[in-house]
Amino acid sequence: MKIGKINGRRLGVITNPTGLTSDFRSSIEVIASLPGAELTALYACEHGIRGQLQAGKHVNDEMDPQFNVPVYSLYGANRKPSAAMLDDVDTVIFDIQDLGVRFYTYLTTLLYAMEACAEHDKSLLVLDRPNPLGGERCEGGLLEPGYESMIGGWQIPITTGMTIGEFALMANELRGTNCDLEIIPLEGWHRTMDYQDTGLPWILPSPNIPTMDTVRLYSGTCFFEGTNLSEGRGTTRPFEWIGAPWLNGDELAKAFNNYEMPGVHAHPMFMTPTFSKHQGEACGGVMLFVTEHKSFQAVNTGLLLLHLVSRMYPDQFQWLSPPEGRNRYFIDLLTGNEDVRKRIHEAEGLQQIQQQWSQDALRWREMRAPYLLYGEAP
Repeated sequence: MKIGKINGRRLGVITNPTGLTSDFRSSIEVIASLPGAELTALYACEHGIRGQLQAGKHVNDEMDPQFNVPVYSLYGANRKPSAAMLDDVDTVIFDIQDLGVRFYTYLTTLLYAMEACAEHDKSLLVLDRPNPLGGERCEGGLLEPGYESMIGGWQIPITTGMTIGEFALMANELRGTNCDLEIIPLEGWHRTMDYQDTGLPWILPSPNIPTMDTVRLYSGTCFFEGTNLSEGRGTTRPFEWIGAPWLNGDELAKAFNNYEMPGVHAHPMFMTPTFSKHQGEACGGVMLFVTEHKSFQAVNTGLLLLHLVSRMYPDQFQWLSPPEGRNRYFIDLLTGNEDVRKRIHEAEGLQQIQQQWSQDALRWREMRAPYLLYGEAP
């Protein structure tokens, strides 16, 4: 680490409960104890500095009671650090466990932080963390210009196959941000490594990503956030189960399993969400089991499920309408354009989307190659 970015500097930290050392020390605590430096600010992204808030909930500014420094919200009136929020900071440190998934908002928060640091002449340190999906899984189409949002801040695929540090290097150059950036690299990590092999504890990066099974399914089943089906919020299996009061889980499971998708099996299951969509209603649905995670294709699994539900339940299935005052469907922001919403119900549409997204993923692999910091296992 370049001591010049730490020694004698005022430090601001963007983090949440995943900012943890291997011996279970908070990175805030570690940074606050660094000799010759001063912790002067914290920044809270979606779900809050303590990870306690549900998706989409407004995060408020506050004072941290332990370290007596302001906690500025990056998921409220401001999504990007303002000049005032950076006034007492020389170096911003980013330490969050990401999923390597485009619509998980921490990637966009990082992009905004890079822009703010460049605009206000601040340094940025990214403390790199493993991609829990590994370093090779690139899936999904590139987001099209005009569909940028908090759940897609740049033209990237749904899963990046990069660590958050690698992503920062690439974005800093290709987006022309040119902030004063340094990555603190991982030690001992390689691209084919499973998260369990790291020996690091899995801390929930948000309330509905409790386990590695959730992580593996999220990049496909999150599509159902843009529909009138429950994506499992309010159940004990978020993103592992999808359902609705009008859905026949036996029929959907049979139809899905007939496709023999690699590494996954659908099993019919009823659930009653305790909050979010269909709260308090008994819902038929399917539970997805990842039977072989290396061959499993989460994004194609999500597309197939959307195709089947839209075909099997044309009178009940709906896309959620754009919020008042906005013109983009949420599913369009999730998937990166209008193709899924307009064509997923057609067999030909499903195939063409899968083919296009596969080509996009190959293009992304070529684009990201110069910025990869870690190789395969020796």
